[in-house]
Amino acid sequence: MEHMKVIVRYTDGRMIKGYTGDFFPHKDRFHVYPVDKSDGDTIEIFMNALKAVFFVRDFVGNATFDERKKYVEGEDLSGQKVKVTFVDDEVMVGSTLGFDQSRPGFFLFPADSKSNNIRVYILSSAVKKMQFF
Repeated sequence: MEHMKVIVRYTDGRMIKGYTGDFFPHKDRFHVYPVDKSDGDTIEIFMNALKAVFFVRDFVGNATFDERKKYVEGEDLSGQKVKVTFVDDEVMVGSTLGFDQSRPGFFLFPADSKSNNIRVYILSSAVKKMQFF
């Protein structure tokens, strides 16, 4: 499997940037090769401690970029539009293809196609509020 760039965010605020090749949403753990370690060792990540896993274009991002939190009229999208408010009050807007309350999480595709986030796996336990529109 190809290694993907991820930023792992824990519910307690910790963050790990690195690469993963074994992330599967139905598994209880996966591994990350952190970018700040050169020894090649992985960190085992347990899903039950996470807020979300951000699949990103790069690790730096653009702090001055103001990500659009709405859809432009006539914009093509797949899935259901959703606004997610996390328990820490961060808000994300995007679309989801497979939201199911019985699952531990779901993927969100950001509304802004220029976002550094390609997709985000959000843990349902880290969500305060969801609005479908």
